[in-house]
Amino acid sequence: MRDRPVTLAAITGAHGVTGDVRLKLFGEGVEALKRYRAFNASTLTVAKLRDDGKGGAIARFVEVADRTAAEKLRGTALTVPRSSLPALAEGEYYHADLIGLPAVSTTGDPLGECIAVDNYGAGDVLEIRRPATEDGKPGKRFMVPMRPEAVPDWNHERLLIEAAFAED
Repeated sequence: MRDRPVTLAAITGAHGVTGDVRLKLFGEGVEALKRYRAFNASTLTVAKLRDDGKGGAIARFVEVADRTAAEKLRGTALTVPRSSLPALAEGEYYHADLIGLPAVSTTGDPLGECIAVDNYGAGDVLEIRRPATEDGKPGKRFMVPMRPEAVPDWNHERLLIEAAFAED
């Protein structure tokens, strides 16, 4: 398993004058974020963390003393190592585990690489980018629903895409 940093939240700005920051959450809410005490290779240590009542959170970090310091953190992604995330049940996955994986069709043809996982409300959708063209232009992109009929198998080495879902 790759142990690259996984983004759980982002700082959207300062909150108040004492150094608190507003967070946009990318996971399952503030309770899931509370299991972590440090972010960004321990450069930010949580002193306080609470729900903002609007789907985000308010945090105070030990290293942030005032509003000026908090404002400088706007746009900072809060990351943890992949290895610190909870174990998953069979058939579950973290988006971070899929991004970067090579995609291969059920006929054995290489399709490219997973570059994003989106969810528009009906389930996850993988964005696959084909290899660059011979003249160096980026490859075309296509999307595949993360459903068993479209992605019958995946592991930490590759995604298997049903050939009928692989766009040219």
